[in-house]
Amino acid sequence: MDALISGLVGPYEFGFMRRALVGCLALSLSAPPLGVFLMLRRMSLMSEAMSHAILPGAAAGFLVAGLSLPAMTLGGLVAGLAVALLAGFVTRSTMLKEDASLAAFYLIALAGGVFLVSLRGSQVDLLHILFGSVLALDDPALWLMGGVSTVTLLALAVLYRPLVMECVDPLYLRTVSRAGGPVHYAFLALVVMNLVGGFQALGTLLAVGLMLLPAITARFWASDLSGLIPVSMLVSVIASAIGLTVSYNAEIRLPTGPAIVLAAGALYILSMLVGPRGGLLQRLVRRRHLEA
Repeated sequence: MDALISGLVGPYEFGFMRRALVGCLALSLSAPPLGVFLMLRRMSLMSEAMSHAILPGAAAGFLVAGLSLPAMTLGGLVAGLAVALLAGFVTRSTMLKEDASLAAFYLIALAGGVFLVSLRGSQVDLLHILFGSVLALDDPALWLMGGVSTVTLLALAVLYRPLVMECVDPLYLRTVSRAGGPVHYAFLALVVMNLVGGFQALGTLLAVGLMLLPAITARFWASDLSGLIPVSMLVSVIASAIGLTVSYNAEIRLPTGPAIVLAAGALYILSMLVGPRGGLLQRLVRRRHLEA
C-alpha cells in the first residue's frame, strides 16, 4: 500500500510535475466543453484540421524568435484564425463544402509548418512543436493556459444559449436572430485559442486529444449537455493524472504527452464497452419486455 501511495503521490513532489499537472487541469476545464459542442455539431474533424493550421504560425514565430512563448503563441493564433476565416470564405464563395476547404488548408498548413521549422531548427525542435513538452511548462506557459481557460469558460457562459440552439436547429437560429454568424466565428476563435494553449503542452498534433476524446467518452455516460460537459471535464482530468503518473513511473522512457492522450483513449474504449448510454455490453444485455 505504501508503495502504491508513493507511486501516485511521489511524482508530484517535483515542481515540474506539479506545473505539468496544473497546465493539464487548465486544459481539462476549457477544451472538453468545446469538444462537446464540436461533437454535437458534427464538426469533430474540423478541430483536427485547426490543430494543424496553427503549425505554420508557430513555426514562423520559431524562425523569428526561437522557442519563444509569446512569438509562437501569437503566430499560432494568427495562423489558426486566418485558416478558419479563409475556409469560411472559400465555402461561401465556391462550391466546396467547409470540410473540404478545411482539409485543403490544413494539409497546406501542415506541410508549410514542417518546412519552415526545417529551415532553421533541428529534429528536436520539430518534435517539440509537433508533440509538445508538457514536463517543460514554465510559469508564462501556465499563465497563458490559465488565461485561455478563463476566457473560454466566460465566453461559453455568454454564448451558451445560441450555441445550444445552433446545435439543435441552426435554421431556426438564423430565422429568429442574426447572432448565428458572430457566434459561429466566436466559437471557432475559442477552439483556436485552446489549441494554441494546448500545443505548449501536447504539441500541434496532440493538442486536440484532450478536446475531443473526453467529449466523445462522455457520450457513453450522459445524454444531455448538463451531463456531457462535466463528465467530459472529469474524464480529461482523470486522463491527465493517469498519463502523467504512468509516464513518470514507467520503467521505460514514455513520452508524457502521448501517455496522456493514450490514457484518454483507454477511458474511451472502457466507456465504449461498459458505458450505460449505448455501450457494447449494455446493448448485448437483453432488456426485459414490459408487460401490459
